[in-house]
Amino acid sequence: MAKKITQRSFNDVLTLLGSQRFDVAPAPEGSAASKSRPSRAFRVSKNGCAAEIAEAPATPATTDSAVSSVLLLARPGWVLNGEISHILDRGYQKFLKTPHLEIPATADHLRALHTFSEELNEAAGATTLYNESLGTTSDSYLYDRVKGRA
Repeated sequence: MAKKITQRSFNDVLTLLGSQRFDVAPAPEGSAASKSRPSRAFRVSKNGCAAEIAEAPATPATTDSAVSSVLLLARPGWVLNGEISHILDRGYQKFLKTPHLEIPATADHLRALHTFSEELNEAAGATTLYNESLGTTSDSYLYDRVKGRA
């Protein structure tokens, strides 16, 4: 039997995240949220991981003003020097990369990031994909063994 998905309002999602010990704060200046200037952008963080979310604009299918979904501005990542990193997979190892810093990702980093992503998706009512439930997925893949090949 299909599981019914409950659509939560953006304020309900923020309240739920706060009750689950997430730190919810306005997105800092110079972040992914400030580049596109959405209204009410927030950085949610927990256990060294963070993501930036905002209220998604209403779609014609959801004309009810009380119902809105969460727009993900910056994917979940480990926080390095105040910036949210993304995962770079080089084939032999995963790295945490920001515009100014790159470090090797440890198993603890990836485990915390996977748990954070699952909790954030559950609170937001987002769809959980099978491949994401198996482990941490990378944002980009750069395999040096195929560099220069056709």
